[in-house]
Amino acid sequence: MTFDDSVRPSAKRQDFTRIYDLALVLGGSLFVALSSRVAVPLPFSPVPVTGQTLAVLVVGMSLGARRGALSVLLYLVEGVMGLPVFAGGALGIARLVGPTGGYLWGFALAAFVAGLLAERGWGRRMDSAILAMLIGNAAIYLLGLPWLARFTGVERVLPLGLYPFLVGDLIKVVLATVVLAAGQKMLPLERKQS
Repeated sequence: MTFDDSVRPSAKRQDFTRIYDLALVLGGSLFVALSSRVAVPLPFSPVPVTGQTLAVLVVGMSLGARRGALSVLLYLVEGVMGLPVFAGGALGIARLVGPTGGYLWGFALAAFVAGLLAERGWGRRMDSAILAMLIGNAAIYLLGLPWLARFTGVERVLPLGLYPFLVGDLIKVVLATVVLAAGQKMLPLERKQS
């Protein structure tokens, strides 16, 4: 069960549950967009260090596979439509087809994977939540690295697109776990146990 399922309105109110789902997806996309404001460009790499990884994993683990991935896809649409939601306030379709495009698409896959694992109970304990988010983070690299290699060459992709980010990603996974644990503590006791 994900965080959003534990506070979900009664299924008897279909109209309200749809509004609830839409609000969650929109809120998730805004959280990812806000996290993109934390961006540190690296002079040697086209890929910046951002807060987006943390946000994507929290959104996936909190909202589940479907709503988490939809939140990230909405975020991508917002950027293509001209909203300055990409790293450092960038916008436009060029980001989705440029060197960092694979990472951006990987965010949607990561939210889906982390959300799927959360739906299967991986978010209930700290160790399994960390593992779920590490797997989700790996999904970002699964799409990001081959895409980046098209621009940097295979021999340079790991030093430019992976190695500089590993320690930061581990820190973000731990922070995301803390955020999720804090959110679960705010739930009423009977909701936590269901």
